[in-house]
Amino acid sequence: MDRALGDSTVESPSYPLVIVMSPDPALRLTEIAAAPGLLPERGEALLAELRRHLPFDAAWIALAEPFDSGYVSLASTALDQSTVQYLSGPKNAHDIEVTGLNRDSAPLSPSDLPYPVEELPTWSECLIPTGIHEALAVPLFAPGPRHVGFMALLTSDKKPPAEATRDHLGHLAPVIAQGIDPVRTLLTAARVVQSATAGVLLSIDGDVAPLPGIGDDPLLARGSGVLDAARAAFTEGHIYTSFMWPRGGTHAPDGHVRVTVLSGTDVEARVLPGAVLLSPSGDLLGLTPRELEVLGMLVEGWTNQEIASALVVAPRTVAAHVEHILVKLGAASRTLAAVRAVRTGLFVPAGSMTSGDRQIN
Repeated sequence: MDRALGDSTVESPSYPLVIVMSPDPALRLTEIAAAPGLLPERGEALLAELRRHLPFDAAWIALAEPFDSGYVSLASTALDQSTVQYLSGPKNAHDIEVTGLNRDSAPLSPSDLPYPVEELPTWSECLIPTGIHEALAVPLFAPGPRHVGFMALLTSDKKPPAEATRDHLGHLAPVIAQGIDPVRTLLTAARVVQSATAGVLLSIDGDVAPLPGIGDDPLLARGSGVLDAARAAFTEGHIYTSFMWPRGGTHAPDGHVRVTVLSGTDVEARVLPGAVLLSPSGDLLGLTPRELEVLGMLVEGWTNQEIASALVVAPRTVAAHVEHILVKLGAASRTLAAVRAVRTGLFVPAGSMTSGDRQIN
């Protein structure tokens, strides 16, 4: 009996669910998982290769939102858009949580549940009406463990999957997780930041999470001015931003630290906007804490009068600061000084220091 699945008509499979696998399918999947490129492309390639080794009619891979309980669709095969949208919605996220598939566990099939699968809205409202009757679903975890996503292999066959098929999928799931892990891209970029001493993952709404393998710092606590400045860089669409931040207060009694902001790209940014790293300041070219502040205002295009008002100093004092900055940066104009400051990260973002932040050290 034929059934409609997505945009194509597929004959119900007559093959048994126990299949002969290639000598080492994990090897090819590992190569795909490690390949460069955008996450959706890698997800599609992983599903295409997986189909050579496991039987399914349709499949769905999603990224887990690290600061929420939701999922963002990454790749699918033989599913129409309405089905993908449903699977990416709150009802399926709830069903995943109810069945424990948001925890590190073995592949699960509807036949494993202690109640009829029709009691789950995802099945009664979405999958069964499209002809799907069985599945193997597995949470995708990176080492740590860290929840990175979810994968479901769907079939019209009403027979439960064989144990060998479950074992194969369980063996391959960590490889799939490695391939779709959005943190991996940020960690690769983070390695170019020499001597990074601390870092966090950052969401648009201010939540933070540890960056695997990198330490923490009070400057990266939720609500800090550093993270406010980092979120501003995200919203402005910058892929890479670097700037200075004073420790111990606006006059930097404990020196400066370099802040590097790395943004996710494409679908990654929807679940993981980016990472914020701290590293030693490096050579400040003799720029004083006040001159780094003034440079931040020049970057924003402020006039001397505006800078003087913000710093509560005389305009002639600002003019003296600007003159010293031009000499130290070897710039012929304030515009060129601002360009060089952005290029080298030698500025403190304008307006980002609050009275509370000045006490953080």
